[in-house]
Parts: sequence; C-alpha cells; structure tokens
Amino acid sequence: MRAITSTGTASKASKGTVVVENFRDRLRLRWRVAGQRYSLSLGLSDTKENRKLAEAKAQLIESDIKYERFDSTLAKYKPQDIKGYASVYETKPTQARMTVHQLFTAFTEYKIKTVSKRTIKQKYQVVIKYLDSYFDANKVAEFVSLDNAEGFVQYLEQSMSASTIKIYLCLLNACWDWSKTKQITQYNPWKELQERIKVPPKQPCKPFSKDEILIIIESFKTNKHYKHYTNYVQFLFATGVRTGEAIGLRWKHISNEFSTIWIGETITRGVHKSTKTNKARIIPVNDKLKKMLQSIKPGDAKPDDLVFPSPEGNAIDDHNFSQRAWKKCLKQAGIEHRKPYNTRHTFISHCLEAGMNPVVVAEITGHDVQTLYENYAGVVCSKPTLPELF
Repeated sequence: MRAITSTGTASKASKGTVVVENFRDRLRLRWRVAGQRYSLSLGLSDTKENRKLAEAKAQLIESDIKYERFDSTLAKYKPQDIKGYASVYETKPTQARMTVHQLFTAFTEYKIKTVSKRTIKQKYQVVIKYLDSYFDANKVAEFVSLDNAEGFVQYLEQSMSASTIKIYLCLLNACWDWSKTKQITQYNPWKELQERIKVPPKQPCKPFSKDEILIIIESFKTNKHYKHYTNYVQFLFATGVRTGEAIGLRWKHISNEFSTIWIGETITRGVHKSTKTNKARIIPVNDKLKKMLQSIKPGDAKPDDLVFPSPEGNAIDDHNFSQRAWKKCLKQAGIEHRKPYNTRHTFISHCLEAGMNPVVVAEITGHDVQTLYENYAGVVCSKPTLPELF
C-alpha cells in the first residue's frame, strides 16, 4: 500500500506514479504524464476502506500510463456518479469488499438459471478452482488490476491451451461486466486480455466421403446390437443437424406432408433446451428423407413422441451412443474414427462442394454465414469473377 500524504506535505508525483493524498479530509489523486499535471478528487472521506479504493484507482491509472492507453479526459477514472460512487462504498461496504471468489461464485449462481448443469460444472466451477489457487482468499474483486489479470493468464498458460484460456477469459469478462451493473466493481481488467489471446487455427477433421457414408449406414443396418440407430444416423448425414437437435426431434416438429422440419430444441445428456444459437429454423425434406420418415412413424405416434428414441424408448444418450454404437460400427466398417458430430461437417462440406449457395447452407444448418465462410473457405465453389459490362 502506498503512503497517503496530506496537502502541504512534500510529495512529488514522478512521471507515471500516482500520489494519493488527503485534501480537506477527502481523498485525491495526483500524477504527471508527458509534462502535464493531473489531479482527481474521489469524493471519498479518508478512511481505511476508502484508501484501499483510492489505491485501486491509482493502480488502474498507472497501468494505463504504462500500456499507453491513458485517458487524458479522465472520464475513464471519474466515478460515473460521484454521489452514487460514495454510497456504494460507504453505505454498502459488504458489497464493495466482495472477494474474487465471492464475486465469481455469485455470478455462477446467477447463471445457473440459464446455463446447463454440465456447463456450470465443466466451465464455471473450474474457473472458480483456478481463481482460488492463484488469488489470495481475501483478494477484493474491485482491486484486481490489469497486472493481476495478466499474471493469472500467465499462470493458466502453464497448463492449458490458448483456446481454453480464451473460454475462461470470456467468462471472467462477463462476470466483471455483470458486477459493474450491480455496482460491485467499476473496472474490468479482463476485457482487453480476452481480445489479446490469439487462438491458433485448428485443422478441421476431414469429412466422410460418400462411399464412407454408405458403408457406415450399412454397418449399422447389419449390426444386431446397434441396428436400432440406423435411421438416426441416416438423418444426421442427410440433414447436417447437430446431434442434440436430432435427439430432441419430435413428430410435431415435422409437417403433416413431411415436406419440412422445424428445428428449435435439443436434448443433450437428458437436458432439454433451445438450439445452440437460441434460434429456430426450418429445413426442407427431400424425397429420400421423406420416405424414410414416413416408414418409421408409428401409427399411434403422439405429437410429443421422439422421432429417434433409444431402444428403451427414452432420449438417446449422445455420450453412450458415441462411445459404444458409433465407435464399434465404424471399427466394424473399417472407417477411420471421427466423432458423430462430424456428420454435420460432412453435410456442409458436400453441400458446398456441390455448388450450393453458402447462404442457403447456413440457413439450413443454423450456422453463422461469416463463420461458415471462415471454416469452409476451401470447399466453397462459387469463386468471384468480374462481369463483362461492355
């Protein structure tokens, strides 16, 4: 903790160093940048708690000077509302003193309402574990500086990939943004770091060839233990839907004429939820798929019945299917193993190679058009040409 000086005390602010001082029983900051003198009154009384807040503000300014992002207008450093700022830290000290652990735990509890239990366990709770192992148990969230955040990233880099770190930083950035709306913190040190992390490109798994598709389907048809899944596998290859979307498909989602299919919900590990993008879409049905769906629909099928139930009549467990049926049938067929999700990649690749408009393919598969172009640029056949105007 830097020393708190009083007005009249000999204390020069050297370049890039912020001095915290008591000015008429109120805390003030002083510093110099490029020969220019600055001062900022915080409107806070000189107490032990408020000195910590002043220290945090001073660290933020010093960090911005160091990394050449100093806001000479001081708008970034001024409380958005001086009265509100004082009330948050003087009348709500418990909130202001939330530790890093307490803040992210509170954020996790808030997200439980909209995020699956699996995601909470595999991502949010893992972030809490790493935060606890790096930060002191009493580290106040408001006092986490950019230097602290950078140190945490360096700590993560010792044991995980850039793509995983990017995911964790996304959650931390969202947490601190959320905490600002709750007036718990005023500065988000994770936002800039999230943008800095560059994830190296990853070569996509190669799609199945047309011959491989036929061999895989035949392998399911002839396997006495897993032939029940043949129609499910055919549907994945024929539509490019996500596995959870196929598992969650109900007869009420298919039009009476079997001409279109509504995709708007999924089932993953028994959890019912919306699609990945939280958007519904309608996909067309060709003659071959239409005949298959007509042939498997039970005469007494109810609207809410699943189109592709498990042998026991429940929702298919995607993990068990992948590890048992899919893996064994591919081995039986002599096909190089690729995850069931590769059926989606295969569908998109073959559509684009056939010359389909990428925008149409994106609409059918529920992909973002820009993402589709980025991931499948090598198989988009429609190359731009200059028109002959005269």
